[in-house]
Amino acid sequence: MKSDAVRKGMQQAPHRSLFNALGMTEEEMKRPLVGIVSSYNEIVPGHMNLDKITEAVRIGVAEAGGTPVVFPAIAVCDGIAMGHIGMKYSLVTRDLIADSTECMALAHQFDALVMIPNCDKNVPGLLMAAARVNIPTVFVSGGPMLAGHVNGRKRSLSSMFEAVGSYAAGKMTEEDVREYENNVCPTCGSCSGMYTANSMNCLTEVLGMGLCGNGTIPAVYSARIRLAKQAGMQVMECLRQNIRPRDIMTKEAFLNALTMDMALGCSTNSMLHLPAIAHEAGFDFEAELANELSEKTPNLCHLAPAGAHYMEDLNEAGGIYAVMKEIAGLGLLHLDCMTVTGKTVGENIAHAVNRNPEVIRPAGNPYSATGGIAVLKGNIAPDTAVVKRSAVLPEMMVHEGPARVFDCEEDAIDAIKGGAIHEGDVVVIRYEGPKGGPGMREMLNPTSAIAGMGLDSTVALITDGRFSGASRGAAIGHVSPEAAVGGPIALIEEGDIISINIPEYKLEVKVSDEEMAERKAAWTPKEPRVTTGYLSRYEKMVTSANKGARLEIQ
Repeated sequence: MKSDAVRKGMQQAPHRSLFNALGMTEEEMKRPLVGIVSSYNEIVPGHMNLDKITEAVRIGVAEAGGTPVVFPAIAVCDGIAMGHIGMKYSLVTRDLIADSTECMALAHQFDALVMIPNCDKNVPGLLMAAARVNIPTVFVSGGPMLAGHVNGRKRSLSSMFEAVGSYAAGKMTEEDVREYENNVCPTCGSCSGMYTANSMNCLTEVLGMGLCGNGTIPAVYSARIRLAKQAGMQVMECLRQNIRPRDIMTKEAFLNALTMDMALGCSTNSMLHLPAIAHEAGFDFEAELANELSEKTPNLCHLAPAGAHYMEDLNEAGGIYAVMKEIAGLGLLHLDCMTVTGKTVGENIAHAVNRNPEVIRPAGNPYSATGGIAVLKGNIAPDTAVVKRSAVLPEMMVHEGPARVFDCEEDAIDAIKGGAIHEGDVVVIRYEGPKGGPGMREMLNPTSAIAGMGLDSTVALITDGRFSGASRGAAIGHVSPEAAVGGPIALIEEGDIISINIPEYKLEVKVSDEEMAERKAAWTPKEPRVTTGYLSRYEKMVTSANKGARLEIQ
């Protein structure tokens, strides 16, 4: 056992004295030491129930013969952090979570781990740590929130942000907004659409690191507590069989995840996180691979914000395994990949049933023949840019219009809400990338304002920042190289004509190469926005969005 290094032999007598100080019995010291990484806190609605999940995992581990030991991981609520300096601290926590979990796991020589994440950066951060530490590990999330109800219709957090835009456009009263405010987030859990948190929890299930239901069982269901107990028991089985994260998170498993990303219509943030997790597992993939998979993977689900369905609907329809079985029928999944169940993907999904062909479209009747994510390239984004095309209206799949250029999110929001953005415009928000932000803020406020004001069918937005999974419309992010390093997005001028062609994967500004070269020669870098603290260190180490915004010594 790995934990023998801190428990057995005369040399470890001081260590045992400290275990005694914890109140641990001699019998407990003889059992495998299982770390339970709890992301519980009282500021994130998706994490307020994790104390109950943690206790259920503890019971499961103990019942299966392990000694459970809880330690914490941090988590930021993206919704509360949105639209101010707090959003600079969201993406950056992914690496803090990975680093701190690695430190705790190796410093105390745990034999196995159960990870309990729920919200946006928490899930990929813990997956990165699992790949690094590579001891038997099982994930169990806190589960999604139930949808809210306003005027007899299901609603979610994206509806709330759009209501603010509708109020600015005079389409809603303050009383209308208050009705949304009090009803769109009715329970604990990760917000109820296919936003980043739920995307990553579903993809954890696809990767094989979580049990069936990890991504979809609602937070308030008793089935979620049962799942947590099962996760605690299953990690002991993984330990007995020596099934480790890198046995599960293989290249083929990531191809499965990227394929299912297309079928589910996940958040564009998955295109930041999957490459970063894969890198920790020992290999890299190019973002353009998404287009290759998208061309042959149908989009089967339209969950909020792309459509009228919610996570609870996907759960009732059969969950992730049911979607996987539809896609497997097309021969698009690697079915022999190992999972934490001790079975292969093919064995896991063999008995899955699609109970609602409206929520999970059959493979022969998809929402679209191509997947939910597209990677664009062109003279604005020589490396890559990313769009959630399943949430783009048909009339905006091809668009051309004048650039309205802003060097920060706040200026863009003022212009949108002030009525300065008009039909046909292409809003450009730059210097919000991983380095330029720093921290690559989400642009949910501007996209929601555009949608709430009824402009999502005529106005596009491009940025070197990123988007919440709650964003919809022609919202193109992750433009690489970013403005802060002199990427072409820094050279766009007010009124330049921007051409967007999502079906052909193109993003271009109609300016000659010669003119762009002249602008590049005249360009000078901006001074860093933050010069102290963690953000300053992050800015110096973070890579481009097309590399997953991972940290490297540069």
